[in-house]
Amino acid sequence: MVTYSPEATFSALADPTRRAVLDLLRKGRQPAGQIASAFPISRPAISKHLRLLRRAHLVNEHREGRNRFYQLNPEPLKAVDSWLEQYRSFWSSSLSSLKAFVEAEYAKETSATNASPKRRSHRTPHRTRKKVRDAE
Repeated sequence: MVTYSPEATFSALADPTRRAVLDLLRKGRQPAGQIASAFPISRPAISKHLRLLRRAHLVNEHREGRNRFYQLNPEPLKAVDSWLEQYRSFWSSSLSSLKAFVEAEYAKETSATNASPKRRSHRTPHRTRKKVRDAE
């Protein structure tokens, strides 16, 4: 049984290029050269990213002759998912409470508007009064 370090997983996921490599590997196993050709950075730079992903156990490496093939290992991502689940629950609960509050306020506002008719002012607007005085 392999023990996955959440710190290594989060560290590996912190880099956008490594996340892009993982997205690429969701499509299936790919050779290192094909992975490298998908990015505008050097092959040695991609090799370093793949090495970090391998150390974090996010990818598996298989050698066939001179070629190295990489495949996504989703197991360490389960720890990330379970950590994020607490926050999903929090946000879901918070958003549900916010929705209930907004709907209650809207209901109060619409019932208050419908219950009391709008008053009309019987006063003459200021500009009209001035014109009346000037005409006198």
